[in-house]
Amino acid sequence: MPKMGESITEGTIINWLVDEGDSFDEGDIILEVATDKVDNEVPAPASGVLKEILFSAKDVAPVGEVIAILEVSKEVKSSKKQNVIQSDSEESPKKKKDSKRPKSTQSFSTSNSFSVNNTNTFFSPLIIKIAKEHHISFEELARIPATGNEGRLRKSDVFNYIEEGRPYKFAQPITQDPTAYRIPQLTFDKGKGKVIEMDRMRQMIADHMVYSKHTSPHVTAYVEADLTNMVNWRNANKVAFQEKYGERLTFTPLFVEAVAKAVKDFPNINASVDGNNIIVKEDINIGMATALPSGNLIVPVVKNADTKDLKTLAENVNELASKARENKLAGDDIKGSTFTISNVGTFGSVMGTPIINQPEVAILALGIIKKRPEVIETEKGDEIAIRSMMYLSLSFDHRVVDGFLGGSFVRRVADYFEQFDVNRKI
Repeated sequence: MPKMGESITEGTIINWLVDEGDSFDEGDIILEVATDKVDNEVPAPASGVLKEILFSAKDVAPVGEVIAILEVSKEVKSSKKQNVIQSDSEESPKKKKDSKRPKSTQSFSTSNSFSVNNTNTFFSPLIIKIAKEHHISFEELARIPATGNEGRLRKSDVFNYIEEGRPYKFAQPITQDPTAYRIPQLTFDKGKGKVIEMDRMRQMIADHMVYSKHTSPHVTAYVEADLTNMVNWRNANKVAFQEKYGERLTFTPLFVEAVAKAVKDFPNINASVDGNNIIVKEDINIGMATALPSGNLIVPVVKNADTKDLKTLAENVNELASKARENKLAGDDIKGSTFTISNVGTFGSVMGTPIINQPEVAILALGIIKKRPEVIETEKGDEIAIRSMMYLSLSFDHRVVDGFLGGSFVRRVADYFEQFDVNRKI
């Protein structure tokens, strides 16, 4: 399993494009792999024949694990040889047999419960040290599936568990005696209907959302903004902008530009939490929550948004949106966001209460731009005029963001929207 990003530790086989016994040329795509919501095509490192497939479609394999045995017809140039075994005869029967078994096959259930029949009662000093660094209690350690001898917990077990988002952090024990914990055993009629199995991406989204709600105490602040100047300028200049730069001018790059400016004004909103520490990020990378054709959600990232002009922002936004629609986003395209926006107005929503994209501490939802009669102040006094209005809602992590910071930030974004220069040149 090739490495496809710094934070990626495993991949799911989507499909083998070559069968056992088939030949291939160097560079031919031999399989498709899903990692971190992105589908990747894996090319052959050399010409040869596929001798044996060790992981089938839908199997999950750790990065670096042998997933197939190839017999290459010429030497692989890479010094590491891309984890390719040159011939069946080079493997001992024992090694070949072991290679069929994944090094780490444990997967963490998304259930909010765990078995009390866990025998993980011995923890080495190294395990305890890791647990202290990550604020993991002994009770939580006992819930982690162990792969060591005699059911002992290994370092890799703990790190895999942390990488998965600590799904058993808030788990409740399962007991054979429902009265032992004096908790009413409720049953629900789920009804009858079509059963649709969650795909891998939907499962990851579900896990991420539940983890975020468990981790961050969410508070949402709302403001209203008058976007009339921005709307009028964009409508007047979108044709000229496309003729000059060859890029569509949507509202998204204008939103990203204003949000990046507000983040510079309030840098503590551009942060993450690490135990008792707050990490204020140096880069301002704006994630854009984007709906895929499948209905799933993904967050491509505009890197260093505060350093880019409107032309470059439009290029980045359009490229990322196009890649998302075509399922061509790469791992780097969805990595490294420090603050996320969600344009719920795209679907006609007036406002939303978005869930924070961990490990960030805030997310901004932008509602639909809607014309409404509003009271405005003029030289003649108060008048009623038709204005293009929007609701902005900021969900923030109340562990580290208080009402003053959250409210001030979302108000500043609204100010930048309202104070848009109608005489701006493209």
